[in-house]
Amino acid sequence: MYFKSFFDDQLAHMSYLIGCQRTGEAIVIDPARNIQPYLDIAKKEGFNISAATETHIHADYLSGARELAHHHGAKLYVSDEGDKDWKYLYVDQYEHELLTEGLTFNIGNIYFEVIHTPGHTPESISFLLTDKGGGANEPMGIFTGDFLFVGDVGRPDLLEKAAGIKDTSESGARQMFESLRKMEKLSDFLQVWPAHGAGSACGKSLGAVPMSTLGYEKKFNWAFQINEEEKFVEELLAGQPEPPKYFAEMKKLNKVGPELLRREETPKVSLSDAGNAAVVDTRPADEFAEGHAEGTINIPYNKSFTNWAGWLLSYEQDIVLIADPEKLPDVEKSLQSIGLDQVTGYVDPKELGGSLEEYKTVTASEAKDLMEDENYFVIDVRNQSEWDSGHIPGAHHLMLGNLTDNLDKVPKDKKIIAHCQSGARSAIGTSLLLKNGYKNVVNLEGGYSAWEQEGLPVKKD
Repeated sequence: MYFKSFFDDQLAHMSYLIGCQRTGEAIVIDPARNIQPYLDIAKKEGFNISAATETHIHADYLSGARELAHHHGAKLYVSDEGDKDWKYLYVDQYEHELLTEGLTFNIGNIYFEVIHTPGHTPESISFLLTDKGGGANEPMGIFTGDFLFVGDVGRPDLLEKAAGIKDTSESGARQMFESLRKMEKLSDFLQVWPAHGAGSACGKSLGAVPMSTLGYEKKFNWAFQINEEEKFVEELLAGQPEPPKYFAEMKKLNKVGPELLRREETPKVSLSDAGNAAVVDTRPADEFAEGHAEGTINIPYNKSFTNWAGWLLSYEQDIVLIADPEKLPDVEKSLQSIGLDQVTGYVDPKELGGSLEEYKTVTASEAKDLMEDENYFVIDVRNQSEWDSGHIPGAHHLMLGNLTDNLDKVPKDKKIIAHCQSGARSAIGTSLLLKNGYKNVVNLEGGYSAWEQEGLPVKKD
């Protein structure tokens, strides 16, 4: 058996290529939309990708299953669990098999047994892998998708918070409790291969280690330590982070079938050609602060880029990128990974020219002095849990992802200090405020961490 894992550090997404070395067949589990890494490995190792499967209808990225089926003839193995609202609507176009609890399918001499593990979503399934080509008659591991992670379990509140399906959080938590009871009956030596790692919004405390064993999780994962259902439900639902806005769009697109990727080259344009497009400057925050085109927003191309692009950009609006031409393909792949395909052009930052806008940063002590002037309005763009753990007295909590929806709460006649934990998110927030006509904005360098390190006063609600 051949085993290869893939990790997208922007989405904290894990996917896997499993190959039968005797038959030359391979399957990709929970494929990303960019399928080229799987094709490259398959070619290098002499495999034909004959199948693709998913543990559930994903909400945090666009699946590559359709790309593999359409362009490479891969057979699709997808869940048929859950009610009518949780069925794949595009798979009839391709060779496929619908999966339910207890069914088994194989790729060469590698066998996969389906276990229905709802909780994160109603249709969620896991796959027990047995390598019969190696003579084994017991499974060696389990692909758990977003059901079981290293150190955590999948959140059951996304359907309600992100997809707007009412009264599903508690029922999902109870389903999660029962799914864990199934896991308790399985062998401790099983390897656990999840679909996400630390940094994903699909759970609240995912571990950074990419894989684990079921025995280790039974002993140390908090979810296995609570045997009383009501207490488990309460603990699982408490403190879940805000789900990114784009999650609802991903759920819909993965259900009806993602659009096939276009292959056209993105043209170079000038800012005057942007029209009504959202112009996104992907340079580092300090470069943007030193000089940028008025009306642009700054989402630096780093590990957080995809997440904040999904939060802040509309699927209904064209996008023009300000990006280094050498980095442009990677930026576009990141946007495509969550279905933001409507990039109509790019601008080389070296050619911005003209009159550029700037903004300043201030230290914590400087911010404290400025705040003594009542004309300052302090905006904290961190998450709710961060705000609850402590915040600057007098600050106003407007989480970054919801900032533009709450601009009516930000006075036009005051100067603004924006901050987050480190200064990175509030740099994005500063660009949003500037774009929306708030011209007297400064960003707190080092954020709330710097404020605390200076020993300045904090408040806890």
